[in-house]
Amino acid sequence: MSIKERWSLSYVSKPPLFLNRGRGYQVEIRGVRLINNLLISVAKGGVPADLILANARVVNVFSGEIEPGNVAICGDRIAGVGDYHQAREVLDLGGKYVVPGLINGHTHLESSMLSVGEYARAVVPRGTLAIVTDLHEIANVCGLKGMGYVLNWARRLPLELFLMAPSCVPATNLETSGASLGPEDIRKVLRWRGCIGLGEVMNFPGVISGDEGVLTKIRLAGGRVIDGHAPGVSGKSLNAYIAAGILSDHESVSLEEAREKLRQGMYVMIREGSSEKNLDALLPLVTDKTYKRCLWVVDDRSSVDLLRDGDIDAVVRKAIKRGLDPVRAIQMATINAAEYFRLTKLGAIAPGYLANLIVTEDLSSLPADMVFYRGSLVARQGKLLFPLYKPAGDELTHTVNIKPFDIEALSFFASGETEPVIEVIPDQIVTKKRVVTVKVRDGVIMLDTERDILKLTVVERHRASGNIGLGLVTGFGLKRGALASSIAHDSHNIVAVGTSDEDIFTAVKEIERLQGGLVVAAGGRVLSSLALPIAGLLSDEPLEVVVAKLERLDELARELGTNLPAPFATLSFLALPVIPELRLTDLGLVDVAEFRLIKRG
Repeated sequence: MSIKERWSLSYVSKPPLFLNRGRGYQVEIRGVRLINNLLISVAKGGVPADLILANARVVNVFSGEIEPGNVAICGDRIAGVGDYHQAREVLDLGGKYVVPGLINGHTHLESSMLSVGEYARAVVPRGTLAIVTDLHEIANVCGLKGMGYVLNWARRLPLELFLMAPSCVPATNLETSGASLGPEDIRKVLRWRGCIGLGEVMNFPGVISGDEGVLTKIRLAGGRVIDGHAPGVSGKSLNAYIAAGILSDHESVSLEEAREKLRQGMYVMIREGSSEKNLDALLPLVTDKTYKRCLWVVDDRSSVDLLRDGDIDAVVRKAIKRGLDPVRAIQMATINAAEYFRLTKLGAIAPGYLANLIVTEDLSSLPADMVFYRGSLVARQGKLLFPLYKPAGDELTHTVNIKPFDIEALSFFASGETEPVIEVIPDQIVTKKRVVTVKVRDGVIMLDTERDILKLTVVERHRASGNIGLGLVTGFGLKRGALASSIAHDSHNIVAVGTSDEDIFTAVKEIERLQGGLVVAAGGRVLSSLALPIAGLLSDEPLEVVVAKLERLDELARELGTNLPAPFATLSFLALPVIPELRLTDLGLVDVAEFRLIKRG
């Protein structure tokens, strides 16, 4: 069978890493690991390999060197690098580089708005062959059933998906979610195949104050990797957070913040997503002394960015462009992530490691000429060589459940001459708290496009509670119309921003009709939309269709006045009450520093 055919075309789930069976695999039977003698024989040179990548320049992430040699592959493993010539198949690379498959150490694939197969189609041809995710977006809507849905389809794809049990579903008690995962649920998920630890502990005030519910979840994950989420936490509060057993953080936005966390023993995940861009600020943290404690992540990356720019490969390229040594940048996308997450057979090109590889002619721009997954060629020059399977039926659909309301419910009554306003910061998900004088007529706050003071609305969509949060926001720049989305981290109610109640109402009702999606409305009518029928988060359409529709929505948003590069991504984070300083949920306005509602909806 040729390397183009090795990836199974049968509709079966791939086995987990420790249960691989067959030629060259490691087999675990009742806890006793037996090393297949064939892999050893190929490594010794006594038996031909299945595949040799000849005349390669191998990026050695252990030594930081680039070494010439041939890569011998047996089954799904690397037998060795060196003077190997006998194989069933030999590919002469003519001096091209061989790089370990990239690892995205913290991402929410749901933020791509793509089905699981289309997500893989976006990232695998670019060399992302492993992701670490807690699936808390879909869990907040559909609970364990939603997580199982993603895992079921991921097992059919050439992509390693490592699960972190979602620690905060919901993130706080200051919002209404579609599901809640308590300690017993976490105990169950930690036993699932492929679960390697506890996902980002977003309730940092709960950790610091000793909340027993949060600490119980941390204790359940004892001995495993526990990811953090501590925006702006410092000093003794940071010490308390780390002392609970939390190992990493991806929320640093300044060099000083990241440096303090690193000095206190945290791994620093340097994030470069669609609306959270921290690489430029944090890159000076990476030195010969510190780089082993740093790794790249994207957190949230839109389908547009995945298609046009890439995934972790785009972060590596940007870091190199900013002056980082290419091998160092690759180390932070491979072996650093693998060692932090204790993925002992990933992240390097060495004997016994999984043959997850990228072949490229240029380390600086990292174009993936060929991509190998477990020894099989799965993509070449951006073209997929593996089948996609679409989920059948209407699983996880019809999740938008809104209590009927009329437009008068959107009237925002003033509490005085001044009101708190959420200030958007471009390219960041942190916000600022401002207090401004507002215009009032008959007790109702009047929106002010000249000063860019717009209405923000969050409509509860899981339990038909009738909750509607109302607030003010500045930084969108809309002159007319409204934007609305059923992606609203983390509970994913419907969030909308607009210049008039009529347009906000129109956009929200369209999302209800679509059963999830993104909408632009103006003049009381819908201008364009993108349906997200799967949990109100994911599309069932191909990557290119989703991107075209999303780009059209962004174009219309710009025509309505916004200058934000990713207005819907920015909008989606304004309901997340674990990111400073001010947020809006379906229950009202949240002061994150005080961790309380300061104005109810």
